[in-house]
Amino acid sequence: MPETRSRQPLPAPAVIGAGARRALVVAASLVAIAVVVRWVTIDVDASLPSALSDGITLAASVVIESLPFVFLGISISIAVQLWVPSRVLDAVIPRSGVLRRAVLSLLGVVLPVCECGNVPLARGLMMRGFSVADSVTFLLAAPILNPVTLITTYQAFGWNDGILVSRMVGGFVIANLVGWLVSLHPEPERLLTPQWAAVCASASSSQRPPATLQRAAVMFRDEVSAMLPALFLGAGVAGVIQVAVSRDTLTGIGGHPVLGILALMMLAFVIAICSNVDAFFALSLASTFSPGALVAFLVLGPMIDVKMMVMLSTTFRLRALAGITLVIALGALTLGLGVNLLV
Repeated sequence: MPETRSRQPLPAPAVIGAGARRALVVAASLVAIAVVVRWVTIDVDASLPSALSDGITLAASVVIESLPFVFLGISISIAVQLWVPSRVLDAVIPRSGVLRRAVLSLLGVVLPVCECGNVPLARGLMMRGFSVADSVTFLLAAPILNPVTLITTYQAFGWNDGILVSRMVGGFVIANLVGWLVSLHPEPERLLTPQWAAVCASASSSQRPPATLQRAAVMFRDEVSAMLPALFLGAGVAGVIQVAVSRDTLTGIGGHPVLGILALMMLAFVIAICSNVDAFFALSLASTFSPGALVAFLVLGPMIDVKMMVMLSTTFRLRALAGITLVIALGALTLGLGVNLLV
């Protein structure tokens, strides 16, 4: 994995500016508010309109559930960027495009981070010089193939109806399909936002600065400032949509072989539940929906949901996100139909 470096080193980490301080204060305040609201609303449901209370509770739950994994993903990303030598990555990861993406897909086995934490981790891979296709493949596959997700899926379903195997194999295939399609783009960097593309270009063309704790702290600050506002906005949108969309309407069509799959795909997109625990939620729907619908839910949700869409908008253009989402949705639908035909 060759790296081009100029003779000029990057400037030393700057002192935290007023804007960054304000962003951190706002983020910390929102976290505190979310935690307080989550506790308080348990006792004030009777004093608030039902829809408002439910929306606040759902949004706060998404934030509280996601935050530890976001911080873990940012920390792993910084460690990879600063302290993992390039020769180690070169020795572990093949150079061939298809095989390279396949190996990157399996990194989730040793990195137990859910989909929220994988966004900063994928961004860190781009900073290290990985291609857009490589990073997208890892981003989509890792939440499904991480050991926590596989263990909880087994605990929920065991080997019944091939749900665990279908989730694992289907997630791997869809992630690599999306990565392959991205690799066919003549200018993959144009799929990124101009701001993020400029950051990646600067990182790949500049001398790598010394790995220090001070630089790690600055990188952590910058990534938190980028990720947390998107996480809060995505959680808020998820809360509103979950209140607005009647779950009874979705479950009412659960018995239909096609509409049931589409209903659970829609539910996976709007509910924004963590991949490490979504199998237990899906288990509660097993008596209503077909195995194919459950597999589609378990594959689409970790790859793309409303919260992830907002977080990924910090990195990818909206048109690129729409294309990626369409491919994932078609893949999940095909997988669900295939499972229903086989079981």
